[in-house]
Amino acid sequence: MKNKIFKNELTKMLNIDFPIIVAPMFLVSNSKMLIEAGKSGITGCVPALNYKNLSELKLAIQDVKTHTNGPMGVNLIVNKFNTKMLDQLKVCVDLNVDYIITSLGNPNPVINVCKPKGIKVFCDVVDLKYAKKVEALGADAIIAVNNRAGGHLGPMPPEELIPILVKNCGIPIISAGGVSTSSDLKAILELGASGVSIGTPFIATNEADVSQEYKQAIVDYGAEDIVVTDRISGSKCTIINTPYVQSLPLKANSFERFLFKNKWLKKYFKMFRWAKGTQMFKNSAFAATYKTVWCAGPSLEGVKSIRSVSQVVSDLTKDYSTT
Repeated sequence: MKNKIFKNELTKMLNIDFPIIVAPMFLVSNSKMLIEAGKSGITGCVPALNYKNLSELKLAIQDVKTHTNGPMGVNLIVNKFNTKMLDQLKVCVDLNVDYIITSLGNPNPVINVCKPKGIKVFCDVVDLKYAKKVEALGADAIIAVNNRAGGHLGPMPPEELIPILVKNCGIPIISAGGVSTSSDLKAILELGASGVSIGTPFIATNEADVSQEYKQAIVDYGAEDIVVTDRISGSKCTIINTPYVQSLPLKANSFERFLFKNKWLKKYFKMFRWAKGTQMFKNSAFAATYKTVWCAGPSLEGVKSIRSVSQVVSDLTKDYSTT
């Protein structure tokens, strides 16, 4: 039996050995990854939108709960574009998931439902303003999305963001972005974070169901190959600068920027761009294609091979090995 060498707010809250969350990754996260995370002494979170319907979401949660005693989380998109959110939330509550991570909207409805049930709610934020808002609403922890995150990213580096939030907030701060090695983990924890949410290194794992080409790209490309685009959803998003991506304009043009900001049209244009971008990611994630658009963060720099989830965890925590 492993010794629990971490004793901080997050490990106690979730009853885990190490303060690491396998980040919820669109199209990538699955129940196999969460099961192995639980067996490895950490925890994993899966986006509800990775499942086509509520029945699939329910089966995935039940699968994780059957095969590991470790805690599991579900990520809910809480803006207006996710018309399934309330139904997804009900499934999570009915099956008693351990925590929910909210993204891209107001978490208040989720907090109000989960608090009485003892389900923890962690909220994505990118700055102090929103961190204070979600803390006031009753969030249990803050996911501090920094400028090294994969997918949607924040504007601030972790060295700036984490100390500000730790100083001004009274709940645990979980850093999201830029961690792929044990030294990265140590540096973030020394900034005062209670834990980390790690995505990109877990793309290149045996348990991920994405294509072998996508996994190998995480190994072969480096931090300098990550570019940022705002054309997919109107928000900045990181992708790998593949030959196909090099042929595309990364910035929204003036007409697109007008549509993204127009009071009456932005809702519909964002829905259109989100649907189109989602299909593009799906086409790229599961099969080799010349139109390859792979989502990843600069932390792929520290990924040198395709490993198991358990090996990734072992490599991340080697500086904290049991005594």
